[in-house]
Amino acid sequence: MGFLKANRYLLAVAFVLLILFFAIRLYHLGFLPIFTDEAIYVRWAQIAKFDPVWRFISLTDGKQPLFMWGSMIAMRFIDDPLLAARFVSVLAGLASATGLFFLTRELFKNKWIGIIASFLYIIYPFALVYDRIALYDSLVGALAIWNLFLLVLLVRTGRIDVALIFGMVLGAGVLNKTSGFISAYLMPLGILLVDLSRKDRVSRIARLFLLVLLAFGLMYIHYSILRLSPFFHIVVEKNTIFYYPLREWLTHPFNFFEGNFKGLWDWVITYVTWPVILLIGGSLLIDRKYFREKVFLLLWFLIPFSILALIGKVLYPRFIFFMTLYLLPLAAYSLYALRLRIKNTVLYASFCLLVVLALIRSDFFILTDFAHAPIPRIDLGQYINGWPAGGGVKEAIVFFEEEAKKGKVLVITQGTFGLFPFAFEIYLKDNPNITVSSFWPVTETPPSEAVEKNSSMLVYLVFYQPCLSCPATGEAPITWKLEKVLEFKKGIGEESKLTIYRLPTR
Repeated sequence: MGFLKANRYLLAVAFVLLILFFAIRLYHLGFLPIFTDEAIYVRWAQIAKFDPVWRFISLTDGKQPLFMWGSMIAMRFIDDPLLAARFVSVLAGLASATGLFFLTRELFKNKWIGIIASFLYIIYPFALVYDRIALYDSLVGALAIWNLFLLVLLVRTGRIDVALIFGMVLGAGVLNKTSGFISAYLMPLGILLVDLSRKDRVSRIARLFLLVLLAFGLMYIHYSILRLSPFFHIVVEKNTIFYYPLREWLTHPFNFFEGNFKGLWDWVITYVTWPVILLIGGSLLIDRKYFREKVFLLLWFLIPFSILALIGKVLYPRFIFFMTLYLLPLAAYSLYALRLRIKNTVLYASFCLLVVLALIRSDFFILTDFAHAPIPRIDLGQYINGWPAGGGVKEAIVFFEEEAKKGKVLVITQGTFGLFPFAFEIYLKDNPNITVSSFWPVTETPPSEAVEKNSSMLVYLVFYQPCLSCPATGEAPITWKLEKVLEFKKGIGEESKLTIYRLPTR
């Protein structure tokens, strides 16, 4: 009772933030059409749910399986597979918001700065996007924040139980995505938080070194679980698609650094917004308190950010999402410190309103009109306006289910991996009258399967990607002489669409 009474205001605010978090994370959670990578991950989780042999199915494409395992469990409680996987991201976002509170409170010894950090996360557009789609990155962010908190706690307490938990969370991070190793590689920065003025500093550093080794060892034990799969080696091969291997990088060490850095920084500005960036920078200038802690957080962002700019080959905004989370405690610190310096309540409230409005402007569009949201164009193209987006998928599924009531239907999709055929397999696999097939590449004539089955069932072909012989993205070659049945534009994109054709009966 004493704890509840002493923290009643804190608990009341935390409860309000919890309601706010779920309100904006769950609002129209299924509104955004399924995206190519979502279709892949959801289908993998669906297969793994029913067949234990395929619990490591994601390794066939060089992806770690933790997110799939979480989605697989969620599918036991939520009927819609896509919503189940997206709910895993929602829960990961809640873990991030909670972790930011504990991390910030531990660093700056102030629970209200922690509350501000959690609030900033809740209205952070970057988080709002990735907490609502079925990708790895929300879980990457959650594990990164908890790994950082546990490292700080380990440095300050030197407790073996913290080291053991730290090792397990590190292990979860590397079972989720290769970027989870960054939390391990940055552990030496913990030395910045060691009090070197203490007489027992040598023994404390030695003990900390041993505990860090213990955590590192536990992480690799967890990661070794992946060696149970014969597809483990594909992880390294997949990484080379996105990052230059050392041997290749040495042939052009700085050729792409400037361009990558500018592109990544532009994404930071767009998602973080200038008011918050100014708060982050201002945290170093506003006072000298906790200077080492502030530099510590800044380095956790700058080092991986710079390395990514240096070695990145194929880049997307989601790669830097977890890095930007390390900056939110700095912005929270500035907001709290400014309140102590700005005595005029109206002036301070106006400043806070400016910061919040810069964030919730993007939030409003993300929740109500994603196609026009002020976020990086590459994300708009991926998730709603471009060919990787799943605009028209829901309508196509309804159409095929109605056609299946008339008799046998063969649905043949352009592309053998990705949005199709996986999106159709997720929702149509249990319909006995529907068979889903696929083809690639697009040649001068329709697939032989379509021609062979055309006399015994309705045959439909679905196009959504660009191809050399196609007149436009999402259209079939004119030489195929197909009958167009339905067409769906994707978002506000004029060039991307999903088109359903019927092969005329002979």
